[in-house]
Amino acid sequence: MTRQIIAFDNEQIHAGNKGLAIDHDAVTKRVDALLSTMTLAQKINQIRGLQPETIDGLYYAGEDNDLNIAPFKMVDGPRGARTGNATAFPVAIARAATFDVALERRVGMAIGREVAARGGNVLLAPTINLLRHPGWGRAQETYSEDTYHTGAMGVAFVSGTQNYVLASPKHLAVNNVEITRFDMSADISARVLHEVYLPHFKRCVIEGAAASIMSAYNKVNGVYCGENETLLTTILRDDWGFRGFVESDWFLGARSTAASLNAGMDIEMPTGFRFSDEKIQSAIENGELDEETISRAAARVLYQKIGWNLQAMAEDAPDTNVIECAAHLSLAREVAQKSMVLLKNENQVLPISAATTGAQSTDSAPPLSIAIVGHLANTINLGDRGSSMVTPTEAITPLAGILSHIEDHGYHCTVDFVENEFSCLEHYDMCIAVVGFTYREEGEFIPTQQVEAGNDGLARGGDRENLTLPDGQRAIIEAAIKHAKKTIVVLEGGSAVQVRDWIDKVDALLMAWYPGCRGGEAIADVLFGAINPSGKLPVTIPKHLDQLPPFDMASLNVEHGFLQGYRFLGNTEPEFPFGFGLSYTRFTLDGLYLRRHDHGFQITVDVTNIGDVAGAAVPQIYLSNGNSAILRANITMKGFGRVNLEPGESASVIFEVTDETLAYYDEASASWRMESCEYTFSCGFDSATMLLGASWRYDKNTTATNAEGVWQPV
Repeated sequence: MTRQIIAFDNEQIHAGNKGLAIDHDAVTKRVDALLSTMTLAQKINQIRGLQPETIDGLYYAGEDNDLNIAPFKMVDGPRGARTGNATAFPVAIARAATFDVALERRVGMAIGREVAARGGNVLLAPTINLLRHPGWGRAQETYSEDTYHTGAMGVAFVSGTQNYVLASPKHLAVNNVEITRFDMSADISARVLHEVYLPHFKRCVIEGAAASIMSAYNKVNGVYCGENETLLTTILRDDWGFRGFVESDWFLGARSTAASLNAGMDIEMPTGFRFSDEKIQSAIENGELDEETISRAAARVLYQKIGWNLQAMAEDAPDTNVIECAAHLSLAREVAQKSMVLLKNENQVLPISAATTGAQSTDSAPPLSIAIVGHLANTINLGDRGSSMVTPTEAITPLAGILSHIEDHGYHCTVDFVENEFSCLEHYDMCIAVVGFTYREEGEFIPTQQVEAGNDGLARGGDRENLTLPDGQRAIIEAAIKHAKKTIVVLEGGSAVQVRDWIDKVDALLMAWYPGCRGGEAIADVLFGAINPSGKLPVTIPKHLDQLPPFDMASLNVEHGFLQGYRFLGNTEPEFPFGFGLSYTRFTLDGLYLRRHDHGFQITVDVTNIGDVAGAAVPQIYLSNGNSAILRANITMKGFGRVNLEPGESASVIFEVTDETLAYYDEASASWRMESCEYTFSCGFDSATMLLGASWRYDKNTTATNAEGVWQPV
């Protein structure tokens, strides 16, 4: 019998999520009883952080010893706990390239476990702002240019994290430019907001029971997110039923006192600049604010403190020996292995296997000679140094990983690190060029921290004006192309990189992202064939910038349209499409079966490994709408699954697509509606090539929650 794989196994992904186990009626009664005993001062104490600086790496908020109320202890952590030493996992966009939701749940659990071991109870992650343009400085912190993909990975991380601590998806909402983020207004229609920029937040709230949400610095339609009642109350609470608390982003996340609190902000972090005693009292005296609003915010804070039982969490916290434990380091290596995206492999130059090297050092054949170039080969390059920075005890560079791999496996080859004299490359059988970006060129932009300890005057982070490599990095590739017999490029970075100038001249290209503390080992594993690469692009790599929406890094008013990423391409061909990634084996897709049930469709696709080695395939489901009367993308992702297959093995992958995800947001009625048109579900291994498809037609407009329409197969 053919093995069956559920593309997104809800029971597995949400197992152990404490946010889903809260007895809401019991918690509400306890909150009401506690609030009735509290003074105004005690309520105000619950809605602000303690101080600008951390205590043992944690930001405290709302401790009250008289009332036996434990504080929140918050810490950043999109790629690991930002307190002391911790396991540095690959950045989120790298993890997104695995297209493996079960793996991302495990990462969330590991990070949550290390946060709890450090005494923390709120993890300020994941970052789930949609990657509108790959030039965004914090692209590495988020998952994808696609809202479905971002939502699936994000909710898996949330549920994993909430096995141990409270999660806080961020930044609500439409935060996707770095340099101007403190003042920029994302100008956006209601339909684009609801269909493109909010579904991943909605999924984390409704499906994952995220305990808190962090608001964004920027404005949406001219209103700061921290004062935006539409976002913080109408959508988040009234529409989605959010029961948690909203905390501000740090220092400038709350721009006011009364306006922020009235809109639905619950905690100002890291301390009470706008939520100080004096400013709150003044707002009350001026009639701008009332105590009921303070009580509302305090109640939301207390709701999660009681629901999660912070005192018991502290008592049951894991021992600190889980931090950077062998299991977590092994997981970091596994994630890095699965995140590597093989983009080119001319004449199967990879893997550099035992056959290539002459197998063992006792072989009489001349050893294979390999030159490694590029200073990043011998540099610890974990990602930006903003709020997501993690400090591991040890990190493995690509050079160290390759040298160790060769020694461990007894390969009959020599490896030299060539720093400057590139003319000597002609004497080697092949050259591995490690190039890319660092925290200096991309990442979170923090105006007060722009000069590094090295006093080199280079800014930390920020957006990228173009997507090409820095001149010095391109020069390394050009030198390798000129002198080496074969050139393999390993590319490090946090987003898409234009490669048109040199891609046709190199033999292989491996996208390694910022691969975490065990990244060097993972790179070697893939290059030498111990691991079959299985990563897929979570971002389109364009041939030229015209294939992307405009990226305005200076304007304080930026229009956000309906189309971005692969949806913006139309019929133009990118360098590498969303979802693309090569393997050392080959897969086929067969037998797409589309079955209608009460509230959606079940899609089954058969995947077969027709190659000679084991590998992982990632079939992807996309939707297109024929005869639609409204603006639609050519295709939109509605599902993906990951399946590991031995040579010759087949498996059936099962996808669930609900009617809710097929509806469009009707601005006139401010509701979700189904359009009478044709719905075609296609399956492929990337967004550019659909290999199978089936269509149904829906007749009669109706709301998504009212199944009055008629579905018929086409």
